[in-house]
Amino acid sequence: MPASADGAPLCILTIHAHPDDESSKGAGTIARYRDEGIKTVLVCCTGGELGDISNPAIDKPEVRENLPQVRRDELGAATKIIGYDDVVMLGYRDSGMADSAGNYDVRSFHYADLDEAVGRFVSIIRRFRPQVIVTYGDNQKGYPHPDHLKVHDISMPAFARAGDAAWYPWAGDPWQPAKLYYSAWSRERFLGMHDKFLELGMESPYDQRWFDRPSEDQRITSRVEVEQYHDVRVNALLAHATQIDPTSPWWFGLPHDVAAKIHPFDDYVLARSLVDGLPGEDQRVALEPTEPPVIIETDLFQGLR
Repeated sequence: MPASADGAPLCILTIHAHPDDESSKGAGTIARYRDEGIKTVLVCCTGGELGDISNPAIDKPEVRENLPQVRRDELGAATKIIGYDDVVMLGYRDSGMADSAGNYDVRSFHYADLDEAVGRFVSIIRRFRPQVIVTYGDNQKGYPHPDHLKVHDISMPAFARAGDAAWYPWAGDPWQPAKLYYSAWSRERFLGMHDKFLELGMESPYDQRWFDRPSEDQRITSRVEVEQYHDVRVNALLAHATQIDPTSPWWFGLPHDVAAKIHPFDDYVLARSLVDGLPGEDQRVALEPTEPPVIIETDLFQGLR
């Protein structure tokens, strides 16, 4: 098993809001690192109980009546395809969309006490001892789902507190991760897909709203090459049959071999770093406030191996 400079087994831990998020964000990265023998851990914060059924072919009463179990089964199938070694449920209920009744369910992730949720996550970090954590970014204006916002809100203090014995002494021996990343969907990717649809004489599912959003591509620092894992992402998405319509042009409109080559990377922002020579975004902003970040890594374990 690949190890860090101090001999600890390498481990990457990703935290996601709902079943299916792990397939749409960074699935290729996890498959690649799993193939390298690196330990891979998923933390899923909710069961996705309030998700809509987006696939008309299976929108049936028996599916709706058993949606929590169905989504759990879908998660199991998808994570097996991707190659996660361990899947840990944080234990909260789906909060639903902003300002919906689900936000005020005492079982929901949105309603959860922040310190309690951070403590739960810290206990998982200490259990699996990852060097790398991948979470959601601080700017989620494009999709401000309460559960996605909460993932960010618990990840930042958990990264800082996991290595401090004064926090959550019940949660296991301290462990300090070295790097924390935000997963990113770049404008460059969307533009490349849009242009390819037009080049092939097809109708693009990306309308002007996608390009009216301010771009944050200048924040991206890290790109993992995943072209050969494109089918892993496709098959993992399809495993979430309640959430992903297999006829969707947004997900599957282009031939797979064509789509795989347009933007053959998973993109990330190095948000926090304790690795010499690889400053996190907070340090980069402080040191170079007028300089946009550039791609500095092609490996999330750079500086750790």
